[in-house]
Amino acid sequence: MSTQRTATLARKTRETDIEVTINLDGTGQSTLSTGIGFFDHMLESFSKHSAIDLNVKTVGDLHVDMHHTVEDTGIVIGQAIKEALGDFAGITRFGHAYVPMDETLSRAAVDLCKRPYLVWKVEFARDKIGEMDTELFKEFFHALAGNGGMCLHVENLYGENSHHIIESCFKATARALRAAIAPDARLGGGAASTKGSL
Repeated sequence: MSTQRTATLARKTRETDIEVTINLDGTGQSTLSTGIGFFDHMLESFSKHSAIDLNVKTVGDLHVDMHHTVEDTGIVIGQAIKEALGDFAGITRFGHAYVPMDETLSRAAVDLCKRPYLVWKVEFARDKIGEMDTELFKEFFHALAGNGGMCLHVENLYGENSHHIIESCFKATARALRAAIAPDARLGGGAASTKGSL
């Protein structure tokens, strides 16, 4: 396993121009600029509770809508996590977390296995939180899991307030990921797999 688990990636298309820098062994410091205030708020929470240092600068076609900005940011963050993990050897691999937030409870479970999959069991009573469409959160997590090599399950068990629901989902995913990326010295640098590699 690499001793320096960092990555810097850039991705530019006709729809978005994105730069992401991460440090998996950080302290949860973040500098975020996506042009979407609530999305920045969620990414800040994700960084803080995963203890991943995260710098994101996204310039997207917000004059069209927020879809490309949110999805493409998820793509690049996922790619950066995957690059920083290298061959995925020596990590705990699995992580899970339950996060309560007032009346809401959400859980996330992750397997860093290089076989991406998303199970998303989250519903919202509102179409928007602030100016952000709630349907875009699934797009973010789908992009994150798909490009990060994660099997990720996110479920809101109960709740009423849409803000609480999505924030608890971000925090649960962050805490699950924090556990999964943690080095496991007992593996001796090998993969947590009977196959010998991931």
